Amino acid sequence: MRAFLILIIVLAIALVVGDRVAVVMAQNEIGRKIAADYKLPQQPSVDIRGVPFLTQALDGKYHDIGIRVGDWSEQNLSVRNLDVTLTDVAAPLTDLLNNRTSNLVAATAMATAVVPYDTVKGYAPKGVESMSDSPDGLRVTGTFSVEGIPVPATIVVTVAPTDDGIEVTPVSVQSAAGGPTMPLALLRRALTFVVPLQKLPLGAKLTAIQPSANGLQVTAVAHDVHFSDLP
Repeated sequence: MRAFLILIIVLAIALVVGDRVAVVMAQNEIGRKIAADYKLPQQPSVDIRGVPFLTQALDGKYHDIGIRVGDWSEQNLSVRNLDVTLTDVAAPLTDLLNNRTSNLVAATAMATAVVPYDTVKGYAPKGVESMSDSPDGLRVTGTFSVEGIPVPATIVVTVAPTDDGIEVTPVSVQSAAGGPTMPLALLRRALTFVVPLQKLPLGAKLTAIQPSANGLQVTAVAHDVHFSDLP
């Protein structure tokens, strides 16, 4: 009986070790393919969550896969801290073994990233000097032209996702002490602009934007993602 119990323990350890080795191999392969498909400078880290992995692989269904990309660029626009979470991924084992993607589908892909304020400022009208988060919202400081006269001011803006990207719109203005009052309507016409980030990898479209200390924290979501349709 003692020998039988020892055998069971040894087999259990072997299964656990085999499971962990298999998941590491799968994560590395996914990371390699993503790096190649999106021409990333470095391979992203992949985390296939859930234990045991082999049960998920044999079933061809993965509940949660996390992908940490880091920096990502497209069309001369860069973001930082790009993370993607895939949920309810259908990936038949035979397709994975034969490098076929036609039947690989994720129910949801959610991406989060940070657009640095320096990047946002690059698309802003002339006169914008700095951007920072505040309790009132995103504050934009600079010197702006009013009827040809340069006026220093601080403006609070809103940021929202649109079909064209991140739209920045002035909602209030505070002129410098002793300076002339600047009409908000004039500023809206002059300082409303768009950062052309329509979507993140896997076809995820912007759904939410929140100012943070280091930049705009953006969230993008895609549904029913067919890997065969991706570039």
